[in-house]
Amino acid sequence: MKAKNVNLLFAFVAVLLFGFSCFCISRMNQTNNQLINCRNHVLEFKEIMLRLKNKSENHHQDLMQVLYQMKRKAAHTTRSSGNFLEKKGSILSQHETLPNQFEVLKYFLPHLRTAGKLYPDIATSKGRAGVSFALGISTINRGNHTYLKQTLTSVLSRMTPEEEEDSVVIVSVADTDESYLKSVVRMVKTKFRKQVQSGVLEVISIPTLFYPQTLLDKKMKTDSESWQIKQVLDFCILMLYAQPKATYYLQLEDDIVAKKMYFTKMKDFVNSLTSKNWFFIEFSVLGFIEEMFAAKEGISNSVQTISVPTCGHSVIISRTRTAPQG
Repeated sequence: MKAKNVNLLFAFVAVLLFGFSCFCISRMNQTNNQLINCRNHVLEFKEIMLRLKNKSENHHQDLMQVLYQMKRKAAHTTRSSGNFLEKKGSILSQHETLPNQFEVLKYFLPHLRTAGKLYPDIATSKGRAGVSFALGISTINRGNHTYLKQTLTSVLSRMTPEEEEDSVVIVSVADTDESYLKSVVRMVKTKFRKQVQSGVLEVISIPTLFYPQTLLDKKMKTDSESWQIKQVLDFCILMLYAQPKATYYLQLEDDIVAKKMYFTKMKDFVNSLTSKNWFFIEFSVLGFIEEMFAAKEGISNSVQTISVPTCGHSVIISRTRTAPQG
């Protein structure tokens, strides 16, 4: 009887062990299947991420190509429009340090007294300063009768390389017609690229805020007296801009042809003077053309002198010395 009970016990234990083994094997198979499924999911996820990465890189390349094309188009549009202003005087930073020589205009022009910093717009400039001579050329839109290119060609081509290195030629566009400014900048950067890059040639533009409103009215533009007042103001602004750049300033106009060796003769004459007690030197009998000023004191005195008539006072007679013409 005991043997039978023992056999039954062993049989029961064997059945339990077999059942437990089957259960463990089943669980292991389930776990293995789950691991296989998980691995498959991971591989599938990696494949999806790889596809997304490739697609993202393709989109990035497409986007960069589009941006590049947009930049080229914008640059082409800018070149085509001729809008080459490098700095606008009306948006100068409050912390930007600039010469204050334009403050003198506030004394003669009441509408400027409430203005902030006064400075012309810079169309192209390398900031050349510390030279001996500054040559200023004021230009306005003359319609189809423009001689500025011929003037600049004669003025620049008849300088020696050494004279170019020691001078700066400043073209001041004194016209409210923006299309004329664009045409001048385009012409200068195309025809005189070397001089622009070296810094010997600059172009500035006079913002309308410098002018009293009466000078901007269409009716006043045809009035000879108003035109003369505007011309005087144009000369003043150009001279003040040139003042810190050079020792001497020479006033020119945009419709002249310079003679051969003109610059050398003027330079030699100025250097031959034993006295510095002069206000300006006339190299021509044609009004304000080819008058040379000592930049530091001569321009300041000249601006105050020629600005006085705009306030209704008389012109002050100053010391002069006339140089031989030709």
